Amino acid sequence: MQLELDFLKYQSKLRITRSEENTFVFDPIRKKEVVMTPEELLRQLVLQFLIEEKKYPLNRIRSEYGIEVNGLKKRCDIVVFDKNLKPWLLIECKSPKVKLSLSTFEQAARYNLKLKAPFLAISNGLCTICARLDFEKEGFEYLPGFPDLASNS
Repeated sequence: MQLELDFLKYQSKLRITRSEENTFVFDPIRKKEVVMTPEELLRQLVLQFLIEEKKYPLNRIRSEYGIEVNGLKKRCDIVVFDKNLKPWLLIECKSPKVKLSLSTFEQAARYNLKLKAPFLAISNGLCTICARLDFEKEGFEYLPGFPDLASNS
């Protein structure tokens, strides 16, 4: 189920600076400027959506969250934690040039084997898919939107 989300409406919230060689965007989670690539731009737009629209607390969000998968160091684009600081939502951002596919979803799911977040989302900015995972039944269900971070989450 593809979500109809307009992340571009948060573009005015971004703090963008330029040098002679690069364009940078300020990451409010990492509290630093990072080089703006298509994937980074989307990551920052999604962060603004989570903060502004979904009202996820800043202190429960991490961007470029490092994990180890099969002995390799990997980074999850965005991880949101519940009130007990357990991973709750994993979001993988891709360049708009990358078509979302089952393999894209499987990449995010492999990362999530380590985190065991009950919610998973992937986006290339043009298409966004969000799902609730059921680890016991080894299945998932597509969601009509991003989950609300309830007080018990």
